[in-house]
Amino acid sequence: MRPSDFDFELPDDLIAQQPAERREGSKMLVVDRETATLTDSCFSEFPGFLRPDDLLVINNTRVFPARLFGTSETGAKVEVFLARETTTGEWEALARPARRLHVGKRITFGPLLAAVVTGKLSDGKIVIRFENDGDLASLIDQYGRTPLPPYIRRDRDAIDRDRERYQTVYAKNRGAIAAPTAGLHFTPDVLDRIRSQGTEVAEVTLHVGYGTFEPIRAEDLADHRVMAEQYEIEAAAAARLSQARPRGRVIAVGTTTTRALESNFAKYGCYAEAHGQAELTITPGYEFRAVDALLTNFHLPQSSLLVLTSTFGGHELIMDAYRHAVANSYRFYSYGDCMLIL
Repeated sequence: MRPSDFDFELPDDLIAQQPAERREGSKMLVVDRETATLTDSCFSEFPGFLRPDDLLVINNTRVFPARLFGTSETGAKVEVFLARETTTGEWEALARPARRLHVGKRITFGPLLAAVVTGKLSDGKIVIRFENDGDLASLIDQYGRTPLPPYIRRDRDAIDRDRERYQTVYAKNRGAIAAPTAGLHFTPDVLDRIRSQGTEVAEVTLHVGYGTFEPIRAEDLADHRVMAEQYEIEAAAAARLSQARPRGRVIAVGTTTTRALESNFAKYGCYAEAHGQAELTITPGYEFRAVDALLTNFHLPQSSLLVLTSTFGGHELIMDAYRHAVANSYRFYSYGDCMLIL
């Protein structure tokens, strides 16, 4: 199949620019694969679709403020988006204007934070090395901004009001450059309701990286590869996952959780404790072995996330679901509504 098989028309006014007034107030489209039916619902009703023997799996990664604004030695304004730490203190990054950032150029982000360009990559990224010897993570947290996707428009000088809402309520392990957005709908109360009805909740970690939203450049999806992302499944979570079947279903919150679980299962043949790289690319023809149901937001056309979702739910059914969502004014993308695929 080709990326164009995953295209759809989306009016600009359906791209959510702000989060819902209440996290649990988003709409939820329920997709039943067995009956090939679509049902309009609300995320506040999500616990009702779970059973006591199910295991809900969430991604507890924490987004860090990877977007930095600085000035070069000539006084020019520079924007840097940290994409991947290659070694301690050295990062691959997207930058604007990248063409003017030559090797050796110094960028100052604040009184205590500066970096030097040490390389330029063929894909347009630059490599920078921070000069700081102290707690670099704390300095990035101090000077950085929330790394919102480009389709969410914010004034550069606006107060960073997204720090709390572009983060799940269960975020724990720092390391993501984008939020696992299906988890943004949860509140402590919703999680309490889920646990009180007997459904267990397990946590895994996948640090969302640039590969999650990098455009598909291959003409044939069989040639497409998503960049590896760091993931962790602790022993207790692996044990819970192993015990969940065949009693109940493993329900993944988000495509990132799905990639972590399926990568783990593909490598070990079971749910196993692991600290490594999720290298699996899910495209049509892949047989899911670790996940039985999926909660996910609505993704960009021709994106690897839409390819994964439609591979799980079935191409025709998921594309019908997307057309239904557009026709019924669902809100799309990171701050948008969600879809539960059963």
